[in-house]
Amino acid sequence: MTAEAATSTVEDAVTLAHELVDAWGSWGPNMTPDARCVAFISDRSGTPQLWVQDVVLDGAPPPARRIELSDDPVVAVRWAADSRWLTCLVATDGGVRTQVWVVRPDGSDARRIAGDAHTHVELGPWTRSGHRFVVTFPGLSNGHPTRSYLADPLTGRLDPLAEGHLIHVLDISLEERFLVLKDGERGQQYVSVVDRLMDEDFSALFQGATGSTEMGLIRPAPEDHAGPVYVYLASDVGLSRKVLIGLPFGPNGWRGEPRTLAARDDADLEWVDADDSGRLLLLVWNVAGASEIELFDTATRSVTPVEGLPGLVASTPVLSRDGSSVILGVEGPERPRELWHLDTRTHAWHRVTDGPKVPDRPLVVPTLERFPGRDGLPLTGWLYRAPNPTGAAALALHGGPEAQERPTFDPQHQALAAAGITVFAPNIRGSSGFGREFVHADDLQGRYDAFSDVLACADHLVSLGLADEDRIAVSGRSYGGYLTLASLAFSPGVFAAGVDICGMSDLVTFYRDTEPWIGAAAVTKYGHPERDRALLEDISPLRSAGTIDVPLLVVHGEHDTNVPVGEAHQIVAALRELGRPVEYLELPGEGHVYRRAASRKELAGAMTRFLHAHLRLP
Repeated sequence: MTAEAATSTVEDAVTLAHELVDAWGSWGPNMTPDARCVAFISDRSGTPQLWVQDVVLDGAPPPARRIELSDDPVVAVRWAADSRWLTCLVATDGGVRTQVWVVRPDGSDARRIAGDAHTHVELGPWTRSGHRFVVTFPGLSNGHPTRSYLADPLTGRLDPLAEGHLIHVLDISLEERFLVLKDGERGQQYVSVVDRLMDEDFSALFQGATGSTEMGLIRPAPEDHAGPVYVYLASDVGLSRKVLIGLPFGPNGWRGEPRTLAARDDADLEWVDADDSGRLLLLVWNVAGASEIELFDTATRSVTPVEGLPGLVASTPVLSRDGSSVILGVEGPERPRELWHLDTRTHAWHRVTDGPKVPDRPLVVPTLERFPGRDGLPLTGWLYRAPNPTGAAALALHGGPEAQERPTFDPQHQALAAAGITVFAPNIRGSSGFGREFVHADDLQGRYDAFSDVLACADHLVSLGLADEDRIAVSGRSYGGYLTLASLAFSPGVFAAGVDICGMSDLVTFYRDTEPWIGAAAVTKYGHPERDRALLEDISPLRSAGTIDVPLLVVHGEHDTNVPVGEAHQIVAALRELGRPVEYLELPGEGHVYRRAASRKELAGAMTRFLHAHLRLP
């Protein structure tokens, strides 16, 4: 291939990436009690903003209407039970810290309730009556408690509700007497039920068992069942997989025994929602990254699978208050996020939102690969085979580490494949969706085994004949960016290039500089900044920067306070001082997640050109 042809190929791939970024999506729905109108987030304007639309099940979707709040990205929306207000979570300056806003559904009375450039506030649920909603302020420094309040949307008044270490209010009972609270560090989160009238609380599940409970709902108990109230939990505490657990309880300290209501050997329960009566539950299962939906009748304890999900991955589903409708985000490798409606009685699917124009050219549909780690642990990954393979390949490591690589709409993966670079996006140990033991397999000293898993991914590409040993790059964002740096620093000679996107370069300085509530929650995964100081130093790539001798692209957001931008600055400075080949791209107006289309286009172009140049494509 001539130089001109190679340039044409990479620029064609960059153009594809830009076109796919412009293929905006819609997600995060919440609906009115009658399910006739939906509020959601969409980036069709180039930045995620709040939109409202009627739900029409016959004919083409009606036009959506944008509700103006601010120029900052909107990241969540919730509709009050009385339909009079919307609450929104807004990313301050596009960064990690967020504000809570309220607005009328017609766009009037928009105003900020809590949060600013110097503080962070989280949005919780509305009360079942719709008169107030929960806001939570994490502690401003280590040792300071997290505090939750009930906020009045009309006056902005904040009344104290709960206080704890790292608490999140998951739900409130109809009469506002009982709270369901989540607390604890990453991977070891537990749920408590608080009786506000009696000023008492109890743990929903057994104390001392390992695992995490991340979701909880409180509803009236089914007819002829014990207890006036039920808590439904998605939990893997003491279990191999996340399952649906039901816990009956009542006033005056009465409590029944928790019982597993729905479980699968091949999947984790990823999402649960319930109608107001507590009769119908919506269950979303994660099966190796793909989604499957079931409806659970609490009275009969019968499960009904729902077929025909119009995409591989479902996200942010919401069940209507009367249980008749579900609206959820749906996406796949060839389609951006859309909102779809499910009739829970007929199981009929209807598209709610209109969609963007997608480039009229074939996109790569990944295949699920199964392969062993170097210690024999079963691993999986999604393989995007380049249509015109060149022997060049790139690993794409997800963040978290408790996140999961899934077959979603990914412009970057598609652009690299179009450039002739096969992409392998694995789920190494520590990823979610594969059971409790797997997600905890990289905790603390297990980090070394996670490093080995990255090398096993490269081995697998070579064994398939899809990559030359000396033409594999490693890339990743957040924790995946950290793994990228660790792979280059601790296993020199394996990878030909690297792309670190908002990764930690030194875990000691990460703990020093990150937001206090982020650092406090991370100790169960990485180690304690004082007790485990020796471990943190040993697994920090910055301290072995001298062994990084291949081209590296470092990318970071200007306003990132999760993994602070100093993590990028210090690794770039160290490599430049050593005379090593390193490029740096800082994205203005972005935090830890790059939400603006212009930023994602710039990143896609820089990464595609960088890997094309350094993987010696013909």
